[in-house]
Amino acid sequence: MEELVRYIVGQLVDDGSSVTVESSEQNGITVINIIAGKDEIGKIIGKQGRIARAIRTLVKAAAGSKAKKISVEIIEK
Repeated sequence: MEELVRYIVGQLVDDGSSVTVESSEQNGITVINIIAGKDEIGKIIGKQGRIARAIRTLVKAAAGSKAKKISVEIIEK
């Protein structure tokens, strides 16, 4: 799942090396953190959060077959 998010975010931003994607397990929920600088975070969130919502929808759809709960968090550096 982390690779999927890394690919999507990498295509959205100008400098893919400035964005970090990490995943961790907390209370049975997989949390995927997208850590980006202030310049790139707007491109990841999108207008009115549409791109962020789309990323979360894609990740949940991909995880649906595995019956896992996944959360996607966007964090500013």
